[in-house]
Amino acid sequence: MEHYSINTYNESSLHNTLKAFYARLYDGKTEVKADRHIYDVLTKDGTVIEIQTKNLSKLYGKLSDTLSKGHRVKLIYPLIYRTRIITTDENGNKISSRLSPKKGCIYDMFRELTGLYSILLNPDFTLEVIKINMIEHRIKYKEPVQTANKSRRFKRDWLKVNKRLEEIIETYTFNSPEDYLKLLPENLPEEFCAKDFNLPKYAHLIIWVLVRMEVIRQTGIKKRSRYYKITERQ
Repeated sequence: MEHYSINTYNESSLHNTLKAFYARLYDGKTEVKADRHIYDVLTKDGTVIEIQTKNLSKLYGKLSDTLSKGHRVKLIYPLIYRTRIITTDENGNKISSRLSPKKGCIYDMFRELTGLYSILLNPDFTLEVIKINMIEHRIKYKEPVQTANKSRRFKRDWLKVNKRLEEIIETYTFNSPEDYLKLLPENLPEEFCAKDFNLPKYAHLIIWVLVRMEVIRQTGIKKRSRYYKITERQ
């Protein structure tokens, strides 16, 4: 894949930056109306590229309908590794810049796949996870404020106003069972349970998704633990 500098785009929002980036990368047009949908990017060969920063399950209807109409579909999911939080006052004067203590990892993506498992192995579907560093812009106010959608339980004296792409660190492409199986821990027994993953935060979620994708299958229950094997392919 040919790569382009993101510096041309990274003053806009995260979604708009990635939309422009992938449109140029694949020689496509943005915000195209077709098939009763508005696509983020539509390439000359009819490939649909959708970019979603969270809540991937909300795209299921659109993606499945697009696949049924004969399009190839590439879903771009930016997985945030590190976030730099830049806070300014209401006049745009910088108050602080700091790194969030939270770090993302590739296994976080499985939380987003619980509503998409039925299309993940469609031969015309590709999931592209891009590991990124992001800049989050906050504005600090003199008084506590509520968000526009009134989602805060308690008001705070700041609001998020933008998310921007800082850099793309790594790209992971998934369109076959083997691509997902690469994420399983090394030296996993032929028959395994969640404890064998040594990933207590993610093991049951990974298994839940892969079972429903039929990439792995349950073989039985031993000592109250469910055991699985990798599904054999013809």
